[in-house]
Amino acid sequence: MFENLSERFSSAFRSLSGRGTISESNVRDALEEIRTALLEADVELGVARQFCDEVMEKAKGREVTKSLKPGQELVGIVHDELVAFMGPEDSKLFLVDPAPTVIMMCGLQGSGKTTTCGKLAAYFKKAGRSVLVAAADLQRPAAVEQLQQVVEGVAEHAKGSARISFYGEPDKCAEYGKAVNAAVGVCRRAVEKARAERYDVVILDTAGRLHVNDELMKELEGVRVSVQPHQILLVVDAMTGQDAVRSAKSFHDRLKVDGVILTKLDSDTRGGAAITVKKVTGAPIKFLGTGEKFDALDEFSAKRMAGRILGMGDVVSLVEKAREEVSDEEAEKMAEKLAKGQLTMDDFLSQMKSLRRMGPMKQLLGLLPGVGSALKDVNIDDKQFDRLEGMVHSMNAAERRNIKLFNKSRVRRIAEGSGTTTAEVNRLTSQFEMVQKMTASLASGGMAGRMQAAKQMAASGGMPGMPNLPGMNFKGSSATVSPKAKFKQRKK
Repeated sequence: MFENLSERFSSAFRSLSGRGTISESNVRDALEEIRTALLEADVELGVARQFCDEVMEKAKGREVTKSLKPGQELVGIVHDELVAFMGPEDSKLFLVDPAPTVIMMCGLQGSGKTTTCGKLAAYFKKAGRSVLVAAADLQRPAAVEQLQQVVEGVAEHAKGSARISFYGEPDKCAEYGKAVNAAVGVCRRAVEKARAERYDVVILDTAGRLHVNDELMKELEGVRVSVQPHQILLVVDAMTGQDAVRSAKSFHDRLKVDGVILTKLDSDTRGGAAITVKKVTGAPIKFLGTGEKFDALDEFSAKRMAGRILGMGDVVSLVEKAREEVSDEEAEKMAEKLAKGQLTMDDFLSQMKSLRRMGPMKQLLGLLPGVGSALKDVNIDDKQFDRLEGMVHSMNAAERRNIKLFNKSRVRRIAEGSGTTTAEVNRLTSQFEMVQKMTASLASGGMAGRMQAAKQMAASGGMPGMPNLPGMNFKGSSATVSPKAKFKQRKK
């Protein structure tokens, strides 16, 4: 996500290296590159021009802070401007009293609207709110059945104990086109049911089209007038760039949308919609869809999104994901073991499972500052973790507690049991042994021991299961880019 945009921004910032001040003359070239990067990311032309003009106005004549370089100073200015373009920060959905709160979902076909209804239901379930999800898309074949499957999956597997239910009238699909108010009637009866059965929230999954047309808008306006939803949320496919922004503006002009949910941000999106949609429509971005799972719906933060675009990562989101998967009690137990240097294969397996629940490895590493661009051309196969788990599961209890028990026959047995090779098992155990030594050195507090352990772990190939990034090696206890890799980067 945003790799190309981040690269172009970084190139523009580097062009200011060695300058003592930020002036109109030495910023102009950098802004030309930034404008080109925005256009390539499918940012609307007028928005790109306005963005660069406002950055220039704020940058002209600004003295460089003594602790910063001109490029870093411009990063700060661009960051603040991105936040202003994508803001405000408030992504919360308000709930009304008396219940239920009625949320009307709208968007084009293929934008991920039905899946997002399920994710939003999971979001409320986690917050302890009961939800009724109504299928009001009577046009698309099997839309009612698809939503029912999604809602049932959320009710069974999503976190939280609050009730999640589905409401649909499949028989009304046959009436669609004959009865103009068929979808309106479904929505009205769903709200009545939610009120009678004391649900906290009603989510209305309305019909979409392949493109915005008057027939669609009249139907949605009929739902809005009849049901009077408290909030109207527009689902926008971030991969469609300016087309997404144009359709969002059309929806907003007719329905007065209260917020936008950007979907498919885990894909190879160029990022233009994220920067443009708020500026063009005036409707704030509320959530980001970052995957296919029920919990892959993140509250939007303009500051965090600006950090990702500029390659600064998003450590806050990474910490939040970790907190969701690891309890305080588990973290304390692990901290005690690390402090005593008593890490076992069972601990490693437990941590790996928690890590995998947080999301794809490449996506998680991309949240770390400066790592996203390094991962651009790196293929991280999450199936490798299946092989690691298979090796650990093939070990007996004694072997998991003490890897020093391993000999050739044990290694051969584990390799055969997990469908791997003896070389892979040996690599896992040697890397894990280095991790044990490093944690023991950290526990003892000796700097020399920490430095030596880091060197040994680097020599063994790094952390178990973690990808070796091209051109990365270790000096002391910190990772650096090798001279050969730097030459390749300059050559590109």
